Amino acid sequence: MILKKRQYLTWLLWLPFCVPCLSNAEHPESTGVLLASPSGTVQGEVFMQGSQLYYQVDFNRHRVIQPSPLGITVEGQSLGRHASIESVEIKQVHHQYPVLGVHSVAHNHYREAMMTLQSPSQAHWYLQLRAYNDGFAYRYVIPQSDASTVTVNGEQSSWTLPENSDVWYFERDSDWKLKTYAGEWLKTTVNELPAVSANGPVQGPPLVVELPEHQGYAVLTEAALYNYSGMRLRALGQRRVQADFTEGERGFSVDTADGAMDGATVTPWRVTMLGENLDALVNSDLITNLNPAPDESLFAETDYIKPGRAVWRWWSRETGTPAQERQFVDYASELGFEYSLVDDGWESWESPWASLEQLTGYANGQNVDVFVWKDWNQVKDPSGDWGALRVFLDGVCKAGAVGVKLDFMNAESIDRIRFEEAALRLAAERKLMVVFHGIQKPTGESRTYPNEISREGIRGLELNRMDQPLPASHNAALPFTRFLVGHGDYTPLGYSLPGNTTYAHQLATVVLFTSPFQVIAEHPDMLLHNDDVAAGLELLKTIPAVWDETRVLPSSRIGELALIARRSGDHWYLAALNGTDQPVRIDSLDLSFLGEGTYTAEVVFSPEPRRLQKSHASALDSHSEYSLKLLPRDGAVLRFSPTP
Repeated sequence: MILKKRQYLTWLLWLPFCVPCLSNAEHPESTGVLLASPSGTVQGEVFMQGSQLYYQVDFNRHRVIQPSPLGITVEGQSLGRHASIESVEIKQVHHQYPVLGVHSVAHNHYREAMMTLQSPSQAHWYLQLRAYNDGFAYRYVIPQSDASTVTVNGEQSSWTLPENSDVWYFERDSDWKLKTYAGEWLKTTVNELPAVSANGPVQGPPLVVELPEHQGYAVLTEAALYNYSGMRLRALGQRRVQADFTEGERGFSVDTADGAMDGATVTPWRVTMLGENLDALVNSDLITNLNPAPDESLFAETDYIKPGRAVWRWWSRETGTPAQERQFVDYASELGFEYSLVDDGWESWESPWASLEQLTGYANGQNVDVFVWKDWNQVKDPSGDWGALRVFLDGVCKAGAVGVKLDFMNAESIDRIRFEEAALRLAAERKLMVVFHGIQKPTGESRTYPNEISREGIRGLELNRMDQPLPASHNAALPFTRFLVGHGDYTPLGYSLPGNTTYAHQLATVVLFTSPFQVIAEHPDMLLHNDDVAAGLELLKTIPAVWDETRVLPSSRIGELALIARRSGDHWYLAALNGTDQPVRIDSLDLSFLGEGTYTAEVVFSPEPRRLQKSHASALDSHSEYSLKLLPRDGAVLRFSPTP
């Protein structure tokens, strides 16, 4: 079922799969639209109840989003009040496209309804709905105004969750929580959400919801954040969260000339991702699906966008002199890594640009490329069509670096969002890759701008360096929370500062934390020459930055056990993270992901917390019995190679 008419309306149809009009006893006095996903597993309904516009979402015949208000306030006028639905256009889309991350191909299959509405203050506006088999999303479209800007005062967009739901959220006990999204992942109940944080009731997306009665999971977030302020979620009580913005009641001005639809004001998508299990969530393409395809002229050439691993001096020793950074290029070459990242401090070198050019020239001779860091505050001025940013990026190109790390935006207000898109666009014009730090969560920008090779927006390993070591439970939650919405520059692998985790736990994060630009935190001298970690060196050298396929094993539990298999070419990697203070034994590991044929496994584990050991197993297939033992806060990595 795709479309339901509660009262007589005229529907404009693009595809011939509408059903006859049906009455609805649940809201007999209302008018609305029901949109189902291609398989019918997800159904979203938008309807007027009294004077307010609402929506609700069902998943596998369970109500997972209870009736929740919709609406946007523009120039002081609420468009969700006293609205009427005038017409609806329906279409279906199915295609695929390449991605860099948990798998190599994304499938974009949905049904869409474009609703035309009227409000007392707006003759016509639109609500665009999409129903996927793994979620439901909507956004507001306000027709072009004669004014060059439109003030958005806020949204009534909200989610009302079922009773007895549990919610995973991130917490940081300071006002930095929503500046950098670098919080520890914790769990609470939906009823406790308004008061659980000392920082107040506003949480950063995504919120990951464990639905009651084994109904699966819901993820609340946004997608396609362009020309708009970033959305946070305010817990209102009564199991409801509502869109919240940095600018508060004063609102923010949207440039109508930058509208995505002929000058219209187009909001980001308000998203409910849905999955029966953790494997479905991890493999969802919903967030990138909701973003526009890349501009064909801007990305006519994409050969310069190359995933890879990087060495990085800053975490262990701070940024070095040109000679010390040259040594890191040698380390990258010895490890077989593709990149070296030169971080904060290089601009204090004597003749920094000339020194950088000499470094990149040397690196090219070693088959290593260089990324270079920059504080956004030095290039944030939009005057002269981002003149300062253009000068910096031109300098990067002239010096021979292939990418930039832009840092310290520390907000998701609309001025930062405009800067981030400008940086991606101007970098693409110069065939440069971009990694962002000090930034909010991803919303699928990497589809529209595939030169965004990674971003932070995560509580990563730099906290161990700041004497705030990350607990194992946080690491075991990340694959099923923050990484659900996109890549994250966590900078994994810190043998020298592992916190209360084992060396094998640290190694497993390199497999489990997805970043096409995978920056390894540990000093390469320890990776290459320390006897306690030598057993993991050859395996580490083989771990790719992106994957062809990912499978989450059924015994995984958020914050407790992450058990994930990933394929690159003919090889499978299985990584485990124990997030608990208790040992874990898995007597019969599920190897069904291996498919046909037999494999030999290289196994790297910690016989004691501060040591790695290697073993081998042969003649394994998808039906083999294999047990895995993990110490408290431990991990393991297995690499399966096909038997010749």
